[in-house]
Parts: sequence; structure tokens; C-alpha cells
Amino acid sequence: MGVFEKAVARGSEILEYIPQRAPMVMVDTFYGVYGDVSVSSLEVTPENIFVRDGIMEECGIVEHVAQSAALRAGFLYRSRGERVPLGFIASVSKVKVYRCPKVGETITTRVTVIQEVMDITLLAAESTVGDEKCCGCSLKIYLKPENET
Repeated sequence: MGVFEKAVARGSEILEYIPQRAPMVMVDTFYGVYGDVSVSSLEVTPENIFVRDGIMEECGIVEHVAQSAALRAGFLYRSRGERVPLGFIASVSKVKVYRCPKVGETITTRVTVIQEVMDITLLAAESTVGDEKCCGCSLKIYLKPENET
């Protein structure tokens, strides 16, 4: 069994690690963190607010990627027994959408830490549907220190 084959959290358990709530939750399974890499996924359903005519729109894919990054940070903080900090997306760049997933398909995203400097983390993300590349991008995430007002 590979490192990211068994779910660490799924369904409502995800809400422990991210601030989003329905109908904006765009991750439903988290496979954990191994080194600088984490993996999460979302089964595309007809009820998803980013689905039109049976296909997830590009903005939904990007939101899934952003929440995958947030999920990684939230999981790491919670696993250390710390409060999950408030986080902000400083930028999303180099976005390439290769294909949009259809209802019934699962989008899986691998987030890799490129660099961490103080409270800012630079990440690379790659999303797939099965073995087919769906999206790739870079993100900068800012985590607000708990003592900052």
C-alpha cells in the first residue's frame, strides 16, 4: 500500500482542519502529509456549487486546490496539538487547467511545499482525475500568527 492510499480524514472530519463550511467545502478526503507533500481529493457531485451542466467549472478546481493547501496546514497544526491559525491566500499563479472533472469523477490534488519563509509558504499543486492531469498551479499562503492583531 502506498503512502497516500489510506484516508486520514473524510467527510465531516475535514471541518476540523479548514474554516470553510457548506456549501463551500471543496475537499472530502485527506490522505495525509508525508514530508513536504500532502494529498486530498473531492468527488464531484451534482450539488456542488461550482458544477454547471455536469462539469465542475475552473473556479471550483482552483478553490479545491486552495482548500487542499489549507487542509494541509490545518492538519499539521492540529497534529501538534496547536490551534489552527487563520490563513490567507497571498497569490495563485501559473494556473493551467487541462480539463474539468465531470459529476461522479474524483479530483485528487497533491500539494508540495517549495519554500517556507516565516509565515509565508510557497506551494506547487497538481490535480488529477484518475491518471489524467487536470490542473497545475503555484500558491503563496500566509498564516497569521496567533499573537498578531
